[in-house]
Amino acid sequence: MNLRHVWQRDFLLSIVRLVAGAYPVWHGGAPTAAQTIYFSNHASHVDTLAILAALPRDVRAVVRPVAARDYWSRGSLKRHIAQNLLNVVLIDRHRETGGDPLDPVREALAEGHSIIIFPEGTRGADVLPQPFRSGLFHLANEFPNIGLMPVYLENLQRVMPKGAIWPVPLICKVHFGATEKRRDNEDKAGFLTRMRDAVIALVPHRQAS
Repeated sequence: MNLRHVWQRDFLLSIVRLVAGAYPVWHGGAPTAAQTIYFSNHASHVDTLAILAALPRDVRAVVRPVAARDYWSRGSLKRHIAQNLLNVVLIDRHRETGGDPLDPVREALAEGHSIIIFPEGTRGADVLPQPFRSGLFHLANEFPNIGLMPVYLENLQRVMPKGAIWPVPLICKVHFGATEKRRDNEDKAGFLTRMRDAVIALVPHRQAS
């Protein structure tokens, strides 16, 4: 990434912090530059930016968000942000080009990048995440040495609700949990339930109740 794009990325993330706060809360110690799969609830189009804004700058530099090609390919501004500022791993959710949508993610992990992934697969309006899809299980199974860090985005479903064009200025916190691993002989259903529970465990009690 050239210096102009670094400046633009940092400026974009500073706007996110100004509007939404994106204050990090470390429940299991601050993230390091060790390769990690960050997995989070999905509440808005600001989610990726909020997580990146909350991460330390040296950690952020090695993280690539995973996002839908059909959204980030609409318009020159979105393409510029995705390709030049955030280094997004673009996936084809509807398999329009054939093949496995996870292949670009596998390639990014094999190259040593950390990633941000939203296992629900789509945005939800509720405080608690929807059931997780199988992608996280397959990645954890194929890359067992990479840590899995749960993330909970507090208030972002209110900051940028589905269908909104402009964000609502509210305080958002980004909760980072302790690193997880897939257990030996853990089946898909049990793993996905445990990972979703790890995200739910980060929900502040006043929201979860």
